[in-house]
Amino acid sequence: MAVSRILSKEDKVVLHSDQGSQYSSYDYMKFAKEHNIVLCMSRRGNCYDNAVSESFFKTIKKELVRKQVFLTRKVAASKVFEYIEMFYNPKRRHSYLGYISLNEFENRYNNRVLEM
Repeated sequence: MAVSRILSKEDKVVLHSDQGSQYSSYDYMKFAKEHNIVLCMSRRGNCYDNAVSESFFKTIKKELVRKQVFLTRKVAASKVFEYIEMFYNPKRRHSYLGYISLNEFENRYNNRVLEM
């Protein structure tokens, strides 16, 4: 989804992860480079390197995962997608951003950049 949202070759997506083998494999790193994705990995044993990601996962577990039993992986994936795209990004307000949603923050930032 992130790749499909990149508007131009100048746009970059930062992907935060730990140092799991799936994130450091040759194929994964090649894919990221080809699609202008900047990989950001935490140092071994240091969750603070990716505090934003850790905070997101804490939130989704608290607000979605712990409240439901998913009968299949497909249902779980659908619910996670719905949570992120229909609630977390467009509606959930974040204190760090001055109590606005991520989409609103991104729109304001993009509009400022375009005006410059």
